Formats: sequence, structure tokens, C-alpha cells
Amino acid sequence: QVQLVESGGGLVQAGGSLRLSCAASGRTVSRYGMGWFRQAPGKEREFVSTISSNGVYTAHADSVKGRFTISRDNAKNTVYLQMNSLKPEDTAVYYCAARRGLAMSSWSYEYDYWGQGTQVTVSS
Repeated sequence: QVQLVESGGGLVQAGGSLRLSCAASGRTVSRYGMGWFRQAPGKEREFVSTISSNGVYTAHADSVKGRFTISRDNAKNTVYLQMNSLKPEDTAVYYCAARRGLAMSSWSYEYDYWGQGTQVTVSS
């Protein structure tokens, strides 16, 4: 079993930055693909960013490309999401997820473990 705990969310003004962290425990996630997803009120959960197990390959949703960066530190069993130039439409609960296997994925159904989420609110 893998437990995932997100942190770093909060309230920020438009144009500001936040860095989310996802700390894994129970098992090393160095051989897991990892992803970030978000869910805004009244909307379905959507893909944000993903990273391969070795950190070489990443992908981002078009809506965050150029503003968000995903990274990981396997020695710390932690994945990060650096969010810059935040917009009000980025407001959502952000979830970290882990999938068995080395590859990244933008499909939520391919993920085996999920965190509880952290709230990000961007004011205009």
C-alpha cells in the first residue's frame, strides 16, 4: 500500500505562485509513475501533470503548460508541482496520484493510489 499526503495549498492572488508537495509513505514510489489532478467545484476531476518514475518524461495539460512544472525527488519519496502565474480558474482541490509502472499517464483510471487533496484558491 502507498499513502500519499499533499501539502502546500492555500490562498494566493492571481499571478502568484505555489508549490505543492506530495509525500509518499508505505512503499517507495521510485518505480511508480506519478500525477497531479484537480477538481473544481461542480466539475469533473481533470488531469494537470504527470511524470515518469525516473523523472525524465513529463506532460502537462494545455491549460497549465508553460506555467506549471512537475518534478520528483525519489530519494525523498516526494513529488512536486510548481505553479506559477496562477489564475482564478486554477482554483480547485489538487490531488496527487501514483500508478504501478514506470510510465507517466494522463488517465485517472490508470492510477492506483490517491491522496486526500489540498485546496488551492486563486483570487482575482
